[in-house]
Amino acid sequence: MKSQALADHLAENPVDDDYKPLSTYLQDKEVNSLKEVAPDDNHVCKMYFDGAVNIKGVGIGAILISPIGQHYHAMARLRLFCSNNTAEYDSCIMGLKMALDMDVHELLVMGDSNLFILQAQGKWETRDIKLIPYRQCVQDLSKRFRSIEFKYIPRFHNELAGALATLATMLPYPGNTRMIHWKSKFGINMVNAIQLR
Repeated sequence: MKSQALADHLAENPVDDDYKPLSTYLQDKEVNSLKEVAPDDNHVCKMYFDGAVNIKGVGIGAILISPIGQHYHAMARLRLFCSNNTAEYDSCIMGLKMALDMDVHELLVMGDSNLFILQAQGKWETRDIKLIPYRQCVQDLSKRFRSIEFKYIPRFHNELAGALATLATMLPYPGNTRMIHWKSKFGINMVNAIQLR
């Protein structure tokens, strides 16, 4: 909640021209740099995902990183209010569909929702009746990969996916937005929102 409140505050109060960044000095070099959270594997794609639920709406974001380091981003605003857990499932499903669309065979999926990751790993049961269809969808999509691994990461390692999800909550609809629907090569219904000026 605290990080979401901070993200909302920053989005509502953009920085002006007088802003000067803080100059911080950290003696500990380990604190000064972020360590890689995913193993360097040259043939595995990595996917980060996150969902955001706030007063403005529900947004989901996913980032797919190819073995050669290319980044592919996706975000969407959901047209319904739901729980944070449902948003996490939606964002992961969007990322898995994107990976399948790009012919990815081996995938490392990383997210900051411990509940989701433990359910996806099969270590925890999915007891919430609303989440059971989402869990089944994740299982069905996972079977289409040659290998897939779900890994929990701390929130500060998932900032980009979180930022995409938070930004998606701010997308206006439907007045000045046109929704474009198409089918991917796997028959998946895809939606892209284009804001008209």
